[in-house]
Amino acid sequence: MIKKNSILHGDSLELLKQIPDKSIDLVFADPPYNLQLKDTLYRPDQTTVEAVTNDWDKFDTYQAYDNFSLLWLKESKRVLRDGGALWVIGSYHNILRLGTSIQNLGYWILNDIIWHKTNPMPNFRGTRFTNAHETLLWCTTTRKAKYTFNYQNLKELNEGKQMRSDWHIPICAGKERLRESNNQRSHPTQKPEALLYRILVSSTNKGDTVLDPFLGSGTTAVMAKKLQRNFIGFEQDKEYIKLAKKRLKQTKVLADEVVTMAKSRKDLPKVPFGELVEQGIIPPGAVLTDKKEKFKATVSIDGSLKIKDISGSIHQVGAKIQGLPSCNGWDFWHVKDKSSSKLLDDIRGDYRSKKISLN
Repeated sequence: MIKKNSILHGDSLELLKQIPDKSIDLVFADPPYNLQLKDTLYRPDQTTVEAVTNDWDKFDTYQAYDNFSLLWLKESKRVLRDGGALWVIGSYHNILRLGTSIQNLGYWILNDIIWHKTNPMPNFRGTRFTNAHETLLWCTTTRKAKYTFNYQNLKELNEGKQMRSDWHIPICAGKERLRESNNQRSHPTQKPEALLYRILVSSTNKGDTVLDPFLGSGTTAVMAKKLQRNFIGFEQDKEYIKLAKKRLKQTKVLADEVVTMAKSRKDLPKVPFGELVEQGIIPPGAVLTDKKEKFKATVSIDGSLKIKDISGSIHQVGAKIQGLPSCNGWDFWHVKDKSSSKLLDDIRGDYRSKKISLN
């Protein structure tokens, strides 16, 4: 039995077999990219570029790479709980092949995420576009699985706006980039902590268990520890394991009150709009407006809204006046007083908080 919060040395394909079925909440995989680099790259000043030329990134054929991918992806699916998350990162060299294998194994792809590198390495030969992004595939175990997605928390992280599928995050640089005494990079494909931070916040909760079968420099384990998630990491290079363990010793665990995220709307007690009307929070006759005050609707005694000959729920009326198939009325309507305007969902949140505190 593999213990939680441990890093194991060895072949990930063999180590995966030791993990019990349905015991992992999230797998983050940064597998070999099969870059197929053959020649040394030089900068304009003739200094060499630190590229990935390690043996672990080399495969004789595409078929050999596909066979390897199918094995670890199949084992990952076995160890994931129902509704668990698989995150895989890659470049144009391998992500399309991985996507095919993922779908063939019955995973359901929820999103492809573009990691836009705000400070990419230039294309020194000038023969292609600069590779300024990598692709992440976010998947769950089956199409109908109930997966974790902390939508509201990501929205808070993004200043109240929905988190998009293009993530602008710089590559490791400065103090974050691990280097040896000769200034060479300690690991050629070290991932930024901000990238793993966002992944773990999006689809795990405190106490969940995260598996990284290709741990490398240990970023996944570091962020899991920091955010009070459990981790298991596999790595075949002993020097990388030393690096990861050193980073873990230097990592401070965030306090409970910091790590505990606000519940998403679906997990909170339901508060229908009619309850706000009954309690006099938004009394009959109150006028609701959109943010730009283009539309004004009057609240009826039954909690419905009316604008001229249009009537219905806060959602139905919001959709009709905009000519849309649907609308979240909580995020559309505002209540205006003499000096300010307050979003309907914020009013509901204040009422819900008082209601919870009284129970």
